Amino acid sequence: MGRVDPKIEAPNAGWSFENISDGFDEHVERSVPLYREGHELICQLSDFFTPRNAVVTELGTSTGALASRFLKHHSNRDDIRYVGIDVVGSMVAKASEKLAHDPRAEFVEADILTHPFDRSSMVISYYCLQFIPPRVRQDVFDIVYETLDWGGAFLLFEKVRAPDARFQDICGQVYQEYKLQRNFSETEILNKQRSLKGVLEPFSTQGNLDLIKRAGFVDVMSIMKWVNFEGFLAIK
Repeated sequence: MGRVDPKIEAPNAGWSFENISDGFDEHVERSVPLYREGHELICQLSDFFTPRNAVVTELGTSTGALASRFLKHHSNRDDIRYVGIDVVGSMVAKASEKLAHDPRAEFVEADILTHPFDRSSMVISYYCLQFIPPRVRQDVFDIVYETLDWGGAFLLFEKVRAPDARFQDICGQVYQEYKLQRNFSETEILNKQRSLKGVLEPFSTQGNLDLIKRAGFVDVMSIMKWVNFEGFLAIK
C-alpha cells in the first residue's frame, strides 16, 4: 500500500473508491483542475435542460457533492428529481446522508450497466466513465442516448489522453507540476500513478467524441478544457 493523500492509501494497480468517502472530496478537489468550476458550469447549463418535472441522472455520484450544488442552484424548483447512481456503497451512504434533508435527491447503489434507467432530461457523468472498462464503455454511452429525452443533454467530463506521444508527455509533466503546486508530495503523486494502472483508462478527445457519436448523438461540443481534462455537451 502507498499513501496517495494524507487520508488515502492505495496498492499498486489497485485503486478503489471503496472506503475512501471520508477523504474523497478534499482529495479530488486538489487533484482535478477546475473541479469546482466544472460543477458550476453544469449548474448553469442545466437551466437550459430542466423542464417541468425533469429527471436528472448522475453516473458515479460519489459523495453527492455535485448533486448538492445542483439542487441548491435549483432551490426554487420542487419538481426536479435527481437520481445519483454509484456502484460503491460507502459513497452512496455518504451522498444519502449529505442530502437527507432534500426529498428531490435519490441515491442508488447499482452498476450502471445493469441498472434500469429512468427517462431523463439530463445525464451527467463527472469523471466517471474513464473508470469503466473500455470493452463495455460504448454500452454505457448507448444506454445514455436511449434513455435521454429528445432535446435532453448529456454532460460528460473526462480525463483525456493527448493525440500523440509528444503531447502526452507534455500533458503528463504539466499535470505533475499542477499536483506539486497543490502540495502533493512526489511520493504521493507516484503512488497515485501506480495505483491507477489498469484502473483508469482515459480515451483521447477524439475517442470520446467517437463514443458519443456512435451512440447516436449528432450535436456535440467541448465546453471546458484544461490540458488533459475536458468537458463535453451532447444534445439528443
